[in-house]
Amino acid sequence: MLRLRPFRSPDAQTIITWTSEPEEFYKWSAGMMGDYPVSKEKLLEVVSGREDNTRYFPLVAFDEDGLVGFFTVRTPGEDDKKVRFGFVIVDPAKRGHGYGSQMLRLGLKYMFEIYGADEVSLGVFDNNMSAYNCYSSVGFRENGLRESYEHDGKDWTVIEMDICKDK
Repeated sequence: MLRLRPFRSPDAQTIITWTSEPEEFYKWSAGMMGDYPVSKEKLLEVVSGREDNTRYFPLVAFDEDGLVGFFTVRTPGEDDKKVRFGFVIVDPAKRGHGYGSQMLRLGLKYMFEIYGADEVSLGVFDNNMSAYNCYSSVGFRENGLRESYEHDGKDWTVIEMDICKDK
């Protein structure tokens, strides 16, 4: 059974092993953690420094065998009813078995039923169809917004998606 808990500093050592090449790392981090490979210290700097922030929640999904996934939730604006998932990643050994969608469903349940959010958004690169399909499977829909980034001499497009409490 998959469960969620707050991220703890020792989790970083496991999470940094979940990407094995620069492009995969960029799909997950969007360059916000620096260059590949990410160090435990850099992940902790980006994520743990915000552990006590009331508008930022790093979470891990786990089962009886250990960590399965990681994602963050933040309130990007002044409206606490609108939150954003980010840095969504699942252990590559667990991918393709529904863990990502289970983790996101738990995150949505928590955000809608306990935190009180009305809307959750996220962004996914258009070259990351497995993540896109996972997000779609739990109810996220494209909202028409897109943003382009340059990475390694190529244009990467982010598809913005969201889901509302009543959907």
